[in-house]
Amino acid sequence: MSEEKVGPALNQRRSKTRRVIVLGVLAVFVIAAVVSAMFVYNLAHSFDTKTQKISQAFPNDASRPLKPTDGPASDAVNILMLGSDSRGDSLTLAKQGLPSNQRSDTMIWIHIPADRKNIFMMSIMRDTWVNIPGFGEAKINAAMAYGGVPLVVETLEGLFKSRIDHVAIVDFEGFKAITDALGGVTVDVPLPFTSYQSGVKFAQGPQKLNGDRALDFVRERYAFSDGDYQRVKDQQIFLKAVLNTVLTPANLANPAALTNLVTEFSPFVSVDQGLDSVTAGQLALSLRNIRGPDVLSFTLPTLGTGTSADGQSIVVRDDAAIAAIGSALSTDSLKAYLNTAGLG
Repeated sequence: MSEEKVGPALNQRRSKTRRVIVLGVLAVFVIAAVVSAMFVYNLAHSFDTKTQKISQAFPNDASRPLKPTDGPASDAVNILMLGSDSRGDSLTLAKQGLPSNQRSDTMIWIHIPADRKNIFMMSIMRDTWVNIPGFGEAKINAAMAYGGVPLVVETLEGLFKSRIDHVAIVDFEGFKAITDALGGVTVDVPLPFTSYQSGVKFAQGPQKLNGDRALDFVRERYAFSDGDYQRVKDQQIFLKAVLNTVLTPANLANPAALTNLVTEFSPFVSVDQGLDSVTAGQLALSLRNIRGPDVLSFTLPTLGTGTSADGQSIVVRDDAAIAAIGSALSTDSLKAYLNTAGLG
């Protein structure tokens, strides 16, 4: 066979091989895109269909602080997370902005700065004595009972002179669900105690908790001499332990694990109408480089405990600390404040 005849045949085979390789690579990308799209769709569908919506999350806009329109604070995000230990009619009324017997025993102001390098979680003691608009001075957890979620938002926004962008209510049973979905969470228990709820003994030190034990851990306050102070610390420890577990390469690169996590946890979460899967997804994407050590938690400083004029045992607010934190939120400089105040 002549060289002239071999050349074209060989070129045809090479061209066919290249086409096969190119088509194969394209097929891999198409399959990956379809799988990714299905994964994202499934996550979004689970979040949107399984979470409950807070029909009335915010007060009248005229009474609210303005969101900055320029500077770093305009891109920062503030989320109010409320912990609930009950469901039913009382919580439904609270979500509708109506009075009920529902009190918000867990309040965490989550601040996400514009640079997305940290997540700050500020716990607020439930017995902090504050001014509740329209009702005068009372324990801050009474705001939910007086006027539902909107009054809680109005009270906190008035306290810090900063706008809350989103609200999420997490049923304590959700702590159990997320723990089991992760296959357990390792928590460094700071103080040994016996659960008032279950009678289970907790030793001091690191231990892996299942869902039931996690629920005991975040609920307990009667076993401690300082009551709710230690419970708030334990809740912060647990939330950081959860984030440390979720924000590992093994979990972040595991679509099945993430889908299971969202599916199991979503039914125990209620969110404002604006916090849908698109908004949550965009926020999650902007926080893709966050890892456990980047999450900083602290408790709003107070002046200790005292007694109100009508004889209630209260936590005395620290107006100077509140003003400083409000200023830090408005300028997106919370990390600098924490370092200065020795809370970082």
